[in-house]
Amino acid sequence: MDPLPGLVGFTAALRVAGLACDALRVQAYLGAIEQLDPADVEQLYWAGRLTLCAEPDDLARYDDAFAAWFGAAEPRRPRVPAAPRVRTSMLATLTDAPAGDGAGREPGPLRVAASDTEILRQRDIGELTAVEREHLRELISTLRLEPPLRRALRFRPHRTGRLDPDRVLRIVRSAGGEPIRLAYKDRGRRARRVVLLLDVSGSMTPYADALLRFAHAVTRAAPGSTEVFTTGTRLTRLSRQLRQRDPEHALTSAARVVPDFAGGTRLGETLRAFLDRWGQRGMARRAVVVVFSDGWERGDARLLGEQMARLRRLAHAVFWVNPHAGKDGYAPVQSGIAAALPHVDRLLAGHSLATWEQLLMEVRGA
Repeated sequence: MDPLPGLVGFTAALRVAGLACDALRVQAYLGAIEQLDPADVEQLYWAGRLTLCAEPDDLARYDDAFAAWFGAAEPRRPRVPAAPRVRTSMLATLTDAPAGDGAGREPGPLRVAASDTEILRQRDIGELTAVEREHLRELISTLRLEPPLRRALRFRPHRTGRLDPDRVLRIVRSAGGEPIRLAYKDRGRRARRVVLLLDVSGSMTPYADALLRFAHAVTRAAPGSTEVFTTGTRLTRLSRQLRQRDPEHALTSAARVVPDFAGGTRLGETLRAFLDRWGQRGMARRAVVVVFSDGWERGDARLLGEQMARLRRLAHAVFWVNPHAGKDGYAPVQSGIAAALPHVDRLLAGHSLATWEQLLMEVRGA
């Protein structure tokens, strides 16, 4: 007896159950059956599970459909050993538990993890240990930017706003000439562009890796409206590299195209290059521009001031994020930051994860 009709019927039952069993998956399934024994229920089960399931949510529906179609419970799955709990032990080494009100009671893993995470959010990124930096990378990957919105040029149907004569006319025609209701339209909302300019010079080296990971998280959250550049002795665009899903692959690709990492600082010249090639042509127009730099300028500070004034005339908002601005006793006396400060909407701290979260709120509010 040819088992092919029954197997094809099983894939149709899976589609009814909600699985995306397209022709390619069905073909792969039948090809796998040809290499196996169709009378063996276990081989039949695993051949379908490996070829017909596209995502973890499909597994439960596949098991139910398999049991209903073939009249047998799914084969016993191999037991996978539990992964060692590395995260809790790693977090416990970040800080020591205080011997205060909780004396005589062991803190639970969740309490230790939560307290250590909160402390890490406030720590200066340039002073973290290797273990703390590894944990920080995980926290950065969870950041999500809600892009700022702006009014679009096109009108869309809306409950209030300007009267829409075309829709009103259609309503009148469909009602036999009676204006039974009115229709309105208003401008829609679309994401405003966000441009990140990252200083990767030698003085910013302790923060460079975390800054690139932060830029990757922001780009992944809004890939269509986020642009990323590095500034040092030259300008490099990293938007395409940072749109990759995996952060390690994204940073590896970015490292290949940045030739001036940990080099000098010529903010004025790189900013002029950005405005001449991209900003003046539309990228900076009505955008939120964020400059990450400590303000040390080896070039002409007057040139930086001129280009910042030019940028401010184009952009919707300009934020300058300085990792030293949040430290006690800081004063913006460096030549670069002193020249740029009159043309900046806000000077923000940027030394910790908490300050970056505040930056995302400022960008969203812009």
